Amino acid sequence: HYAVERMLGRSSGCIGLPLRLLAREVYDRIVSIKGPTACALITGEEKIVPKFASYFVCTVEAMPTTRKFAFVAIDEVQLAAHPERGHVFTDRILNMRGTEETLFLGSDTIRPVLAQLVPRVRFETRERFSTLSYGGAFKLRSLPKRSVIVAFTAAEVYGLAELMRRHRGGAAVVMGALSPRTRNAQAELYQSGEVDFLIATDAVGMGLNLDADTVAFASLRKFDGIRKRFLTPMEAAQIAGRAGRFRNDGTFGTIGSCTPMDEELVGRIENHMFDPVRGVNWRNSNLDLSSVEALTHALDKASPHKALRRTQRVIDEVALERLVQDTNIADTLKGRDMTARLWDVCQIPDFRNMGIDTHVKLLYDLHTKLITHGGHLPDSWLAGQVARLDHVDGSIDTLSMRLMQIRTWTYVANKANWLEDMDHWRARTRAVEDRLSDALHEKLIAKFVDRRTRALMKGLGARILMDVKIDDTGLVSAEGHTIGNLEGLKFVPDENASGLEAKALNATATQVVGPEVDRRMMSMVGAVHDIFTLTPEGLIKWGETAIAKIVPGKSILHPTVDVIGADLGQAALRDQLVARLNDFIKTDIRTKLAPLKHLEALTISKDVVGEARGFAFRMFELNGLMPRKGNQTEIKALESDARSDMRGAGVRFGEYYIYMPELIKPAASRLLSILTAFGEGGDKKPFIPFDGVTSAVMDETYSERSLNAAGYSGRGSRIVRVDILNRLANTIRQAKDETKSARFFISMDMLAMLGCGFDECKDVLRALGYTSAPAKSGPPALQVAKADTPVKADTPVKADLTAEGAATGPAKQAQETQGPNGGAADVKAQKAESQIETPQTEGAAASNVIAPNLMGRDGKPKHAMPSAPKPKKKKYSKGVEPLVYFKPVVGKDDAGNDARSEQTESWFMPHRKPAGRSAAGRRNDEGQKAQHGKSHHGKPHKGGAKGKPRQAQDDKFKSKKPAMKPEDSPFAALAALQLPKKD
Repeated sequence: HYAVERMLGRSSGCIGLPLRLLAREVYDRIVSIKGPTACALITGEEKIVPKFASYFVCTVEAMPTTRKFAFVAIDEVQLAAHPERGHVFTDRILNMRGTEETLFLGSDTIRPVLAQLVPRVRFETRERFSTLSYGGAFKLRSLPKRSVIVAFTAAEVYGLAELMRRHRGGAAVVMGALSPRTRNAQAELYQSGEVDFLIATDAVGMGLNLDADTVAFASLRKFDGIRKRFLTPMEAAQIAGRAGRFRNDGTFGTIGSCTPMDEELVGRIENHMFDPVRGVNWRNSNLDLSSVEALTHALDKASPHKALRRTQRVIDEVALERLVQDTNIADTLKGRDMTARLWDVCQIPDFRNMGIDTHVKLLYDLHTKLITHGGHLPDSWLAGQVARLDHVDGSIDTLSMRLMQIRTWTYVANKANWLEDMDHWRARTRAVEDRLSDALHEKLIAKFVDRRTRALMKGLGARILMDVKIDDTGLVSAEGHTIGNLEGLKFVPDENASGLEAKALNATATQVVGPEVDRRMMSMVGAVHDIFTLTPEGLIKWGETAIAKIVPGKSILHPTVDVIGADLGQAALRDQLVARLNDFIKTDIRTKLAPLKHLEALTISKDVVGEARGFAFRMFELNGLMPRKGNQTEIKALESDARSDMRGAGVRFGEYYIYMPELIKPAASRLLSILTAFGEGGDKKPFIPFDGVTSAVMDETYSERSLNAAGYSGRGSRIVRVDILNRLANTIRQAKDETKSARFFISMDMLAMLGCGFDECKDVLRALGYTSAPAKSGPPALQVAKADTPVKADTPVKADLTAEGAATGPAKQAQETQGPNGGAADVKAQKAESQIETPQTEGAAASNVIAPNLMGRDGKPKHAMPSAPKPKKKKYSKGVEPLVYFKPVVGKDDAGNDARSEQTESWFMPHRKPAGRSAAGRRNDEGQKAQHGKSHHGKPHKGGAKGKPRQAQDDKFKSKKPAMKPEDSPFAALAALQLPKKD
């Protein structure tokens, strides 16, 4: 600051700085004061020299030594002791003078040498206004903000930066290997407060003005190009001195596994006690370029003063020595110009840091191009070198390597006598370097700075209202950064977040998402019933979003609702939402499962006989569906009055199941299936068929309990609706009547009601206990369908049944629209009532009965339950239309069409002794007469007389058996008991 003020007070001036980035910073400052035409910038890689510039800002190596200035300043003069660059600083100290004023800036340690080399020098000291003190060993998690962590290798710097990103939100990175533009951008990232930490090498020790409160050393050892050694007190103080600015005190210390500082080192740093510089490096700058030999002799000149140490052989001298050993180059070195050109080539810095051999190879190529092309580099060759590096993709290491390489060509582009169009190449190489620098800066930010976490933590720490947006998809963003998704009431943080980032997201969500969750819960509490839906997955959805799930409660009809998420909302609103969703479930159960609720009420009703109450309790336990198998005793013991009460409650006594038609309607079936699957003991896999499907392909993943809850049962390869099984039994009886035997053939009606093919129908019959055998003759000839196309398997036939049991809608259309070749043309499926009291009102939509008819024995309606008309039973009539029988495909005819023939096998229920039955003549589960292994003569069956099959003998016996008179039928007597006395 003092030097710049002194320079601008003169008519002209030149200041030499140790770093290119510092030169750029000072240049920008002077331009803001004097304007761009008054100031020039000269570094090895950049030249901005207006025609009438008065003030020159340069790196020490680039200072114009032949021009006179009123003011000259040289910064960091203690670097004259540097092993590689020291001789340049020494030369400027000895030879650069302002005509009015010369100013040297640096550490007090250089005072003894300056006093010897510049006898008339005057020393002025600027005391530090702030105190620098030792803070001890810091922990990474407790390191205070506005801290700089110093390491000495790229691996250490990157490793620390990654740790800081995970645990503290991120850090900026500064290393000597970065381009000046990238280093400045990273430093600005820290200075602006976007990050609170800076990870750097010892490059931070000079040239960077930082607002740092703490400097923490991750290591106290560095590699100096020859060996790995401990830092000198002066080097450690140069770095630690970055802490504290003006009157703000600073602290320094160590971090991580770094060796603690000893008391002597701490005392030297705190009290600024350093060993004075006893000598500086020097090399003759008055070179003779008449020949290589003369140049070498001049470089080897001995020091003229005891305070000047002849510098060690630096890289330009080594490069010169190796290049002149090549005969191709040695033969071209004729005259001053050729020698000067070679020396200029040797002074190109090794920006790539790839070793002396690689560097010399590059210098050789450059010199060869210059010699072979008349002293100029060919544009095509240089264009290829630059284009190879002009790519901004790749990793941090890849971009860093390209930057180091492009800096070589930027340096070359500033050699005016090497290029025909210097301005073009200077602009182009600068543009490539800037693009690579910016790309590297963005890569460093992306890898080591979590801007989202920083923004969230900053907003939380300041307790300010953040800009929060929640879009239609539930995506939540705060301060422009995505923090997660709000799925209904559940906030899902970004899955990639971890560590500190996850904590910041959760803290932000609590602050900014909580109010939105409360608003949604208030909307749900006041929502209409239809906005909620219960899905087959057991979820309650609000529109299209899942907000709760049902879990087992005290019974299937009393599930428990568990809200999904809402943790960020108010507990009181959450309780209100739970109550609202419980009301939704109860309302659905009350309306859709009314028959089941009526059964529950019937279990305690005093208006029905005790047997009915017990049977109703048993049906209620089974959710309105009782299989006959395994419950024969209970069903058979049910007296006539009890059965009448059960029918009045909507219960139907079918061939295979006792069921309630209202519960197998789609809405009720769906709800009951879900409640059963997600209730106590449920397998969480409800069976939800398409509306009206009479059967479906068997899926072994569904349990029989799940199928029964939906009103279906697994039979062979098909899942069949229970009322369809009863209708199938009625059709089988009609088929037996038409064959006038215990055998029957498969009809088109059977295929239509099952909605499957011929083979699947046979599979269902086998599952019901039927078997087949070759028939002596086919079905009745006049009743066989001449069908060209059979009913296809797995065809969903939706049957809506009227109160009379006749098919309507798609089912009826399937029966009536197959035409003359459809096998069921103009056939109406009129079914007879089952002998086991199966009324004609069965089906998925069997009747319009909403509530059972519970009339008291006194003839008055029962006030506890709404009344409904008792379905009338329809006796089997001989006037039913004949069945149409299916003709299976047996091959192809001459035209290539399917050839069909009559069925060659008939079906029957084989004789067997039912388990638990002993009295002859009792009926088995399927209503067939049990023969108990004896013939009609009382003798055991032994395979038939004269080698004939037993079934053939049975058929012969049945054909000779006289028909039973109606008045002798026990079923007629049972029916008579139910008739009014007047009849």
